[in-house]
Amino acid sequence: MTKIINFSESRRGTDDALGDLHALFGEELQQVELAIAEHMKSAAALIPEISEHLIGAGGKRLRPLLTLSAARLAGYGGHDHITMAAAVEYMHTATLLHDDVVDDSDMRRGQPTARNLWGNAASVLVGDFLLGQAFRMMVAAGSLPALDILSSAAAVIAEGEVMQLAAMNNAQISEDSYLDIIDAKTAALFAAAAEVGGVIAAAQTAEQKALAAYGRNLGIAFQLIDDALDYGSINRVLGKNIGEDFAEGKVTLPVILAYHRGDAEAREFWEDAVKNPHNDGDRLNRALALMNKTDALADTVERARHYGDKAKDALGLFPTNDVQKTLIRLVDFCIARAY
Repeated sequence: MTKIINFSESRRGTDDALGDLHALFGEELQQVELAIAEHMKSAAALIPEISEHLIGAGGKRLRPLLTLSAARLAGYGGHDHITMAAAVEYMHTATLLHDDVVDDSDMRRGQPTARNLWGNAASVLVGDFLLGQAFRMMVAAGSLPALDILSSAAAVIAEGEVMQLAAMNNAQISEDSYLDIIDAKTAALFAAAAEVGGVIAAAQTAEQKALAAYGRNLGIAFQLIDDALDYGSINRVLGKNIGEDFAEGKVTLPVILAYHRGDAEAREFWEDAVKNPHNDGDRLNRALALMNKTDALADTVERARHYGDKAKDALGLFPTNDVQKTLIRLVDFCIARAY
């Protein structure tokens, strides 16, 4: 029997989780925005122009919020978490610029990508600039352990990109291999963003590890839901067209599950779809039918819920307060809406 994806179960009572987190850190987020704007300045006019195209496009600031939240959970009373949060957002933006070049993506968040507007070379170079500025901010914060965590995350993210490049257009890769890719490519920055908040607060080692575990598992859940929602109408809320990943030949978990669970004819379809991608409504409809037949979408969501539960469990080490409770609700929010 085909499983039904019940997004309402996760959404119930969680709709305002991200908004509540923004409210809890409103003043600090304003300081983060000022730090982001300050370090965007450059004699090369194209740098702030391209940076603003992405950073100023109404992003959710989820990763900086993880840094701010972790610092408060750990009782931090200084100002370096602002600098670290801004650095995290710069790292995230740099990876988006590089991702779009690698993936030949023309749209992001419902808007043309930087590579679409200014070309690949400009996008790569501005991404490099943002990474450099991120490291300058980390050094300014004066915490070698935090610098080590974020610089290591930058290397892991790059490794994840190379791993994804090697697996591109290969529907035969295993689920474990794909999870390794998203652990590096997406979850590593979530984990680092949360962990550095505890590190600059001089939290106990167990608390630092718990924050990293929360971020990592949230990041995996986040990516898995994003994978699933490429094949569901809820994507319209995100400004992302249904089937964008499919049209670009991206191999994501729903594709991997449908491929390995399919018969010879289905596997032949998937191999052709990822090796020779193009925007075709009939092919997308067949892909959706095969995913429904094999429960690929439903099981992708179930796996996301599994990692979401692990993220929630990691926060059990901290006292129950507004921040802790909102971070727990944030997990369900991410699963329900792919934020």
